[in-house]
Amino acid sequence: MQRVRAAAAACRRHALPVAAVLWIAVAPVAPARAESLTDALISAYEHSNILDQNRALLRVADEDVALAMAGLRPVVQFISRTGYNSPVTGTGDNWTSTLALNASLTVFDNGVTAFATDAAKETVLGLRAALLELEQRILLGAVQAYMEVIRAAQSVSLAQSNVGLITQELRAARDRFAVGEVTRTDVSIAEARLAASRGNFAAAQGDLAIARETYKAAIGRYPGQLRWPTAPPMAARSEAAAKALAVRRHPTIDEAQHNVAAAEANIARAQADMGPNATVGATATLIDEGPFTTSANLTINVPIYAGGQLRALKRQAVARADAARAALLQSVVVVRQDVGNTWAQMVVAAARTEASRREVRAAQIAFNGVREEARLGARTTLDVLDAEQDLLDARTNLINAEVQQYVSVYALLAAMGLLTVEHLNLGIVTYDPAAYYNYATEHPLRTISPQGQSLDRVLKYLGKN
Repeated sequence: MQRVRAAAAACRRHALPVAAVLWIAVAPVAPARAESLTDALISAYEHSNILDQNRALLRVADEDVALAMAGLRPVVQFISRTGYNSPVTGTGDNWTSTLALNASLTVFDNGVTAFATDAAKETVLGLRAALLELEQRILLGAVQAYMEVIRAAQSVSLAQSNVGLITQELRAARDRFAVGEVTRTDVSIAEARLAASRGNFAAAQGDLAIARETYKAAIGRYPGQLRWPTAPPMAARSEAAAKALAVRRHPTIDEAQHNVAAAEANIARAQADMGPNATVGATATLIDEGPFTTSANLTINVPIYAGGQLRALKRQAVARADAARAALLQSVVVVRQDVGNTWAQMVVAAARTEASRREVRAAQIAFNGVREEARLGARTTLDVLDAEQDLLDARTNLINAEVQQYVSVYALLAAMGLLTVEHLNLGIVTYDPAAYYNYATEHPLRTISPQGQSLDRVLKYLGKN
């Protein structure tokens, strides 16, 4: 009993607190400035090629709105034509030159342009929501990469410490073998454990190298000295509240809603295509050096029969709208499921963290006691090595549980639709999709040089140049 009490006292005197052990694994000796999770999130947002790609695709959709709006705008064309006609009779060749200026304007299209514009606008809004969902994925990937580097660095520290402890035990076993206190078997067991621990150390270093590469891909640079993040932001007070908020805020559902609206506008457009349209036109023509002539016309088109094409297009639009509505309903199901899954993962991670802390405390006491008893001859080398391995496993479990608990909170935020730069309050200027959209739809003559220069300024403002 006295030996056990002495071992417990030694544990209290010499055991390093678990939090301190974890901090040592990532703390610098003389840090200039430790990188925070906020720094990593900002860098991931500002240097994401995937976000840049999808912002460009969103600008493509912005131009679709401009193309749709062009349906009721005038079209002006200048035509220059030179031709040669070989006369049937006569001896001279006949060269003719024609200059013409044509202008046309659709004055009535039965609402086709209006419905097409509405559909294009809804598509743009849907793509904006999709861009927001992509932003969430980028930020969640940054959180995972950041925490994985911390986990891997701490695992390396634990593995290195384990090599040192087993080396000491091997040295002690050899000393006791030299004086006949233990057998050669004890020494061999310690040698085998040391070889295994060195292999684990090498594996941990490999995991850290992989984590660094993943970090660079997600953040845009290799990690410096990372510090353990502060408390994560509040997600929700209950699972039911989280699901209700997700249904209202998640960008995937928002995107699906706009897709339904666009599909319904396309149905109306297909119906409008079956109606009449009217176009006015004017032409000014100069042939060779002859008289200057002008003409004007009004053209009314009324579809009577198109081989079933128009009705097929309408049925196709109706079917696509049905598919969009079904996708909307399914998106709600998936979002609610994701919230439920991530909530359960968060609860489990919290329970594992608490259990792992208790496991570490108990394993530390047990290890110190077994090692003290071994010094007194009451335990074998194998007992000490087993206790040391139990302590290493407990510390590893605690690291994994704490990392998983932290990541699960951010995963829940993403499932709720709240893992955005704005909600996290990162304090940086975010991409404004309305800037390019407004310019694209309000400046139909932007291909003229001054307008092109204005567009360059817009792109520079958006960070593209």
